[in-house]
Order: sequence, then structure tokens, then C-alpha cells
Amino acid sequence: MKKILLSIAVMCFTALTILSCKNEANENNNLQTENHHSDKDHSHHDEERKGPPPHGERKGPPKGGSPEQTKTLEEIGGYAIGDVATDFNLKDVGGSMVSLESIENAKGYIVTFTCNECPFAKMYEDRLIALHNAYAPKGYSVVAINPNSPEDEKEGYAAMQQRAKDKNFPFPYLVDEGQKIYPQYGAVRTPHVFLLDQDRKVQYIGTIDDNAKSAKDVKVKYLENAIDALERGEKPEPNFTKAIGCPVKASRA
Repeated sequence: MKKILLSIAVMCFTALTILSCKNEANENNNLQTENHHSDKDHSHHDEERKGPPPHGERKGPPKGGSPEQTKTLEEIGGYAIGDVATDFNLKDVGGSMVSLESIENAKGYIVTFTCNECPFAKMYEDRLIALHNAYAPKGYSVVAINPNSPEDEKEGYAAMQQRAKDKNFPFPYLVDEGQKIYPQYGAVRTPHVFLLDQDRKVQYIGTIDDNAKSAKDVKVKYLENAIDALERGEKPEPNFTKAIGCPVKASRA
């Protein structure tokens, strides 16, 4: 009898062991299947994440960019060709107030928005001096205005005074206090030129010539050609070019 009971116990233990092994094998198979699906899901999601980074990760536009004006005159919202420019009364680096009306024997005005630190503005300084020396005796004076915010000390009034002294500017260098004048004109770059006739009508807007980096390699002198056209009693052609330079720095306030 004992032998029979022992045999039954052995059979039951063997059956339970076989059943446990089958369950363990099934669980392992299920786990492998789940892991396989999970890997596929992760791969699928990784594919979906390719492309631009999620919103909020990009830190603004790429560095650099073209120095060329990108907006049209209509988009800028300043003066158009033929508009009559409003006169201004701005402080010169010498402390005196200067308006267009205060310039004697004027047949026109070369209103130029420029600044101290922009590399393009610096490249054009000698050309502006030469333009003034050549055309002021003919009645077309350069009137330079710094439109940048003085929050940057390098563009502030003291720095303007020093720059004018260093370069010995023969023309007035004015500060656009409150940055009220450059938006009226529609200046967006430094330098940005507005040629006005005797009646302050805008006759040319844009760049000085076709080579900002090299004065000796200039092929087309847009501004000089426009002045010469006015001297002949003609309309400048072209009367608009895209300004080349640094964007005007507005106040952060």
C-alpha cells in the first residue's frame, strides 16, 4: 500500500513540474513577443520624430543672414518715391540743432541713416565724406542720422561724437532721439539713403552703389547717378534699390 501511495505522489509531482515548465515557456514567449512589438513601436516613434526639433527648442533664426533689405517700400511703410518728407530738428554731435531748412543754398538733401558700429556703415564712411565734398558745393549736402537705440553705449551720443571726430565728418551727424525720424522715412538698414530734391520730395531710396565691400570695384554709383539726373532736370533711373547694411536697432523698451 505504501508503495502505491509513493508512486501516486511521484506521478503528481512530475505532472506539476511539467505543467510549471510549460507555463514558464509560454510566459517567456509572451515577453519576447511584447519586447518585439515594443521595439517596433519605439522605432516607429523615432521615425516620426525625425525632422525639425520640437516647438520651443530652436533658439531663433540661424546666425548670419543677408545684409540686403528684404521688405518692399509698401511693407516698410515709410516714404515712397514722390512723397514730401517732413522736416526734422535733431541734435548734431556739436550740440547744435539741425533741420533741413537750416541748410543754406540747398538744391537737395542726401539724408543718410548710418551708425557707429555696423561694418557696412564703416565701409561707406569715406565714400559719404567724398560725396559730401563733391556735391555740397553743388547744393546737395549729406545729412547723416544715427537711428540706433542708445541702449548700446557704442551707438550713444558720446560714441557718435568720438566717431565724428575720428573720421573728421564734414557733414552733420545727428542723433534720432526717441527714434522718431527713421520710421517716418522707412529706414531699415545702416546705411540707408534718401535723396530729396529742393522741395523735399523723395527722388531716390536705397543703397549708395553696387559694391559695399570695395569702393574701387564699384561699377554703378546709384546715388551719384540720381543726383546727376536731378541736376539735368530728369528723374533718377533707377529711383529705388535695396539698401545693404545692418538692421536698424530699435529700443528694447
